[in-house]
Amino acid sequence: MSTNEPVTDSGGGLVRLRLDIAYDGTEFTGWAAQEGHRTVAGVLEEALSTVFREPVRVFGAGRTDTGVHASGQVAHLDVPTDALAHAYPRHARPGDAEFLPLVRRLARFLPQDVRAREISRAPAGFDARFSALRRHYEYRLSLAPYGVEPQSARYVTPWSKPLDVDAMNSASRHLVGLHDFAAFCRHRPGATTIRDLQRLDWVRDGDAVTAYVTADAFCWSMVRSLVGALLAVGQGRREPSWCATLLTADARSSDFAAAPARGLTLTGVDYPPDDELAGRIRITRDLRTLDKP
Repeated sequence: MSTNEPVTDSGGGLVRLRLDIAYDGTEFTGWAAQEGHRTVAGVLEEALSTVFREPVRVFGAGRTDTGVHASGQVAHLDVPTDALAHAYPRHARPGDAEFLPLVRRLARFLPQDVRAREISRAPAGFDARFSALRRHYEYRLSLAPYGVEPQSARYVTPWSKPLDVDAMNSASRHLVGLHDFAAFCRHRPGATTIRDLQRLDWVRDGDAVTAYVTADAFCWSMVRSLVGALLAVGQGRREPSWCATLLTADARSSDFAAAPARGLTLTGVDYPPDDELAGRIRITRDLRTLDKP
């Protein structure tokens, strides 16, 4: 199927659909389809291909790592018009805005740890990844002496050491903005590590500690690395100003470990108005550079 080419809903062309997705990442080897591994995209593609009786590819807004969860993942796929019609019971109309019959039918073919919560016809120019303005993540920790409540154990990281949340917030302020986050990213050939980190703050409520992290995009392992560095500050092993020095690095730092995957959830993806979607794709595809002092 086409990846990012314009699609049409008539004349035997393609229909682009938007999927809003939630999943428990515990038993998945991340988002991206991989031969011989159970992945979110792989499971979705298998189920959707069964429903449409056509091979399909699914493209997500964020390529979450192994063990990372999502309550607000967004994806798109292109489906031939006739295949879309075949996927509906006779009484349903494929033009229904929310595609509820398709949501219900797809649910029959998906495992319990992944759900397509909504399916809709994507507006012209929509691309789940390249049209996105920003992604939102939350990282959850429990400081309770007993660990994590059983109902939340797959989604919250137990933390047995005291944390200075004020110091973590102070350190976080050094990181917000447009920077080269090479110290926090695994290297990928040809990929930039420049990102606009728009929010990074911590909230404590009793024994629950949550980090709220928002950026225009994230590179591989970036959120967990940010959290790992800030936990070093919270434990008193580093001063808050240390985080600013990490922004001068040109490669992944070995001074801290990435936080465990289980506490991380992709909670949402923001998009511009429909008439700005195509323009956003052009901006996102540009390889950014940053003038360093």
